[in-house]
Amino acid sequence: MDANFWHERWQNNELGFHLEDPHPLLQQCLSAVLPGKHKVLVPLCGKSPDLHYLAGYLPVVGAELSAIACNDFFAERSIPFEQWQAHEFVCYHSDTIRLWQGDFFALTPEQIVGCNLVYDRAALIALPPAMRAQYAAKIQQLLPSNSTILLISLEYPKHEKQGPPFSVTHTEIEQLFSGAEIECLARLDLTGKGFAKRRFTTTSLVETAYRITLP
Repeated sequence: MDANFWHERWQNNELGFHLEDPHPLLQQCLSAVLPGKHKVLVPLCGKSPDLHYLAGYLPVVGAELSAIACNDFFAERSIPFEQWQAHEFVCYHSDTIRLWQGDFFALTPEQIVGCNLVYDRAALIALPPAMRAQYAAKIQQLLPSNSTILLISLEYPKHEKQGPPFSVTHTEIEQLFSGAEIECLARLDLTGKGFAKRRFTTTSLVETAYRITLP
C-alpha cells in the first residue's frame, strides 16, 4: 500500500471511510480526554466532519495526503482559508484549523507545536501491520510526554475480510504503544450495520474508543 492507493481513492471518489456526521464515539468520549489539552492532532484526517467538531473545543492540526480532501473540507463548509507551500507540504489554514497536506511520516514536531492530544478514528486501521508500527512510533516521536491519544479502533474476525480498514486488537494496541496507559472508554457494535460507507459481512464488527496516555 502506497500513496498512489489513497490518491486514486480520492480521485475516484471512493470514500468508504468517510462519515457525513461527527463520529458518535468522539462525541461520547471527547470530554474524557479534554482536560489539560491545548491543541489536537488528527493524522490522516481526510475531510472528516470530526475536524470541525473538534474545532469547537480546541485548535486542530490535521495531516492529510490528498489535496482533494483538504480543499473539499474547507469548500464544503464555506470556511475561508489561506494556503501556502511549506517545504514538502502545502498548508491550509483557517482561524481554528490547520491542515498539512503531504506525507504524515515527514511531519515534524515544529509543525504541530502545542499538540498534546491526538484523535485517530481512521488512521491506524487504514494501515497494514508494518506501517502501523511505523505510525505508532511516529506519533510517539512527535508528541511530548504525557500526551493523550483518543483512538477509535475496529475489530472483526481477520480471516473473514481483508482490509483496509484493518482489524486492530487491544493486544496489538498494547504492543504498539508499549509503556503507555491504555483504557477502554466505550464500544460501538456495528455488526450487521457496516463501517461508514462500507458494507461488511463479517460475523462481528466492533469499534472501541481507547484513551492512551503516553509515558
